[in-house]
Amino acid sequence: MTEYELIRSKRKTLGLYIRGGKLIVRAPLKLSKREIDKFVASKADWIKSKLANSQALSQTREDFSLNYGDMVQHMGNVYPIGEQDGNKVGFDGERFYMPSNLTSEQIKAACVQIYRMLAKQHLTNRVIELSKQMGVTPTAVKINSAKSRWGSCSAKKRLNFSWRLIMADSDVIDYVAVHELAHITEMNHSSRFWSIVEGVLPDFRERKERLRKLSKRLSSENWE
Repeated sequence: MTEYELIRSKRKTLGLYIRGGKLIVRAPLKLSKREIDKFVASKADWIKSKLANSQALSQTREDFSLNYGDMVQHMGNVYPIGEQDGNKVGFDGERFYMPSNLTSEQIKAACVQIYRMLAKQHLTNRVIELSKQMGVTPTAVKINSAKSRWGSCSAKKRLNFSWRLIMADSDVIDYVAVHELAHITEMNHSSRFWSIVEGVLPDFRERKERLRKLSKRLSSENWE
């Protein structure tokens, strides 16, 4: 029998989840352990496959590193990491530049610093333009390090975006910006909310799908 972590709650069905290379079973409060074990056994092939994929992904993340000459993504295009005399880091339109003799971890940290600067500049400008088009006024635009959320809108109309978003194509970035601006009017994901998004971006579903693909790719890269 495959080992698993059991979490009981007021749910009506059994659910299997793979988290961090481990199997988690969510079950109804009163369901017997015997029935749970039987269900897990019936899903043995699926569990084996998912665990193998999870372990492979974890290994890929562990092996992720950056060095001079490697390519990194910015607004849908890729650029090399280059060395430059001095202590400055930045992006000159052709490469991500930084001081020489940095370790792999320091190169990664320098790239993140550059990404944050680029994200702040681009997203602030795009939010200003799109907010005028949509007739809403956010109170601030902030860049954070969120890993599971591309953006958010607070009750005080403050927009937050993950610096990772600057890796996406420009029209995908616009989708996330429009999504969060729409929350200023509708703080939910109701049909009215999606109507607002679609009114600005009729092709938002296609952009959303490309964002999902980027998220999947980044799941194999350890930027922490």
